[in-house]
Amino acid sequence: MMEEKNEEGKTDEKKEETKSEETKPADLKKRVKNYLSIIILLAGLLAGSVFVDVAQFVSRQGFSPRAMRQLDVIPFENRTWVAYNEPVVTVQVVNDSNCKECDVTDAVKMMKRVMPTLLVKEMQFDSEDGKALIDQMKIKSLPAFVFDESVTKTDIYTQAQDIFQKQGDNYMIDTAQIGIQPGKFLSLPEISADDAQTGPKDAKVKMVIFSDFQCPYCKSFYEQGVKKAMAEYKDQVLFVFKEVPLSIHDKAVAAAMAGECANEQGKFWQMADKLYADQKTWSAATTFNATPYASTIAGLNLAQFNQCVSSNKFQDKINADNQMAQEFGISGTPAFFVNDKFFGGMVPYEQIKTAIDAQLTQ
Repeated sequence: MMEEKNEEGKTDEKKEETKSEETKPADLKKRVKNYLSIIILLAGLLAGSVFVDVAQFVSRQGFSPRAMRQLDVIPFENRTWVAYNEPVVTVQVVNDSNCKECDVTDAVKMMKRVMPTLLVKEMQFDSEDGKALIDQMKIKSLPAFVFDESVTKTDIYTQAQDIFQKQGDNYMIDTAQIGIQPGKFLSLPEISADDAQTGPKDAKVKMVIFSDFQCPYCKSFYEQGVKKAMAEYKDQVLFVFKEVPLSIHDKAVAAAMAGECANEQGKFWQMADKLYADQKTWSAATTFNATPYASTIAGLNLAQFNQCVSSNKFQDKINADNQMAQEFGISGTPAFFVNDKFFGGMVPYEQIKTAIDAQLTQ
């Protein structure tokens, strides 16, 4: 009986050994799997965001900062993303969606060439936010482009600060200086008592002229357009002259002063006739001397005129006219308004006449 037990015991041991041998591969697999998990975890800790990058890429949720720092150009979903060192700049475009002349497509394309990180937000001029911005920035014409403070950190601002006008934390670009023509005016040029003017003050139509005495185009416009209109519509239209002596003309300011000093005595248009008629002569002279022209104007007090000129009495008036032109986006001369209709450049008389007649019949 004992022998039988021993044999049975040996048999049981063999069974246990066999069972143990069978479980070894499973245990080994489990340990290997654990080791791999540890290795992956350590590798992840050492590599930083490697697995985050992969997950984001696969899930199309974006790119990690680490990946972005290593690339300047990234193609993604048929688009190319380019890295820039400049900040995102927000520009609020104040505009009128019903104004055909106010389209900003080309203007925005031009701006994005020099400010590639530009973010454009359109704002209707008659909305509450639009009205507030118009009031804050003193906007007179549309479209208007108002940038946030980030624009000061761009290369274009560093190179051309003069084209931006600061109000509070916002910066409005001077559209006249970058060649963007006004599409719509929110207000009209003010006519003051000391402006050179002729015609009925209560006229239904007012023609406000921005001009430069040394500008050849202004000479042609005055002689071939303005003078004809003044003769034909002298009892129907109020004609007003604003001084805009351009910086490219070395004697324009002096000539403007002569015009204003003649206007003080009610002789502006006589002086304007003489200055434009003899423009080539005095423009080519070494210095500008208005006395010879003033001396031929009947009824003008020459001593008073010379005193006025020598003291630069109307410099503030000339500066104010120039500033007004800039506010209305006028960068060149001649330019003029017929009521709320604006015209820039050398315009033939037929076009002036058409504009005046249209306003008279309204």
